[in-house]
Amino acid sequence: MSTFRTACATAAAAALGVAALAAAPAQAAAQPAFLAASQMPPSSTPWTATQVFTGVPENGGALCAPYKIPAQNTRYREFSTELDTNGVQITTVARTEADAVKLVDTLRKALAGCGPLLEKQNPGLKAVSAAHGKVAVEEGAWVYSLDTAAPQIGSTDIHLFSVGRDGKTVTFVRWGQLGDLKDAPLTAFKTTTKTAVNKLY
Repeated sequence: MSTFRTACATAAAAALGVAALAAAPAQAAAQPAFLAASQMPPSSTPWTATQVFTGVPENGGALCAPYKIPAQNTRYREFSTELDTNGVQITTVARTEADAVKLVDTLRKALAGCGPLLEKQNPGLKAVSAAHGKVAVEEGAWVYSLDTAAPQIGSTDIHLFSVGRDGKTVTFVRWGQLGDLKDAPLTAFKTTTKTAVNKLY
């Protein structure tokens, strides 16, 4: 289970590339904004946030959908608390709105089928995916959960995910910690999702 959790954890940030440093001020000003640490779901210990990095996190950052988010025109920010709670926001600007719609559909399908896929890849792991509806914001956002348990070691993890879109821009948010779905701040995560999409522009 530790290997599984490690795969979910966020990776060390990469340095900005020369191309990003050379971007025009007007382009930088037009880049989508990110969640602040305080806008993550409430936790018993404060959230901290990294700076915003270019590209995608190691392992693609999206559990059950690794590498489906392209690195080009993509940035991300990682979040953590003093407890075993973490998160990430990944935002990408697609070439066209049609491409953005396609990416949202791809991510939604991956998240909806996440549990069965993990059980197939990890014998003995119990994994249940669930959809938790649409959040009314811009072109819409959709929320999912993944509840996993490794009976042989008595460990459980819960993750919440959302995928939202504003025009050509798609944002993906993940929240995770030890525990079960009943321990997850689902309502607060929906608020975080709405904030994330609203903040893009």
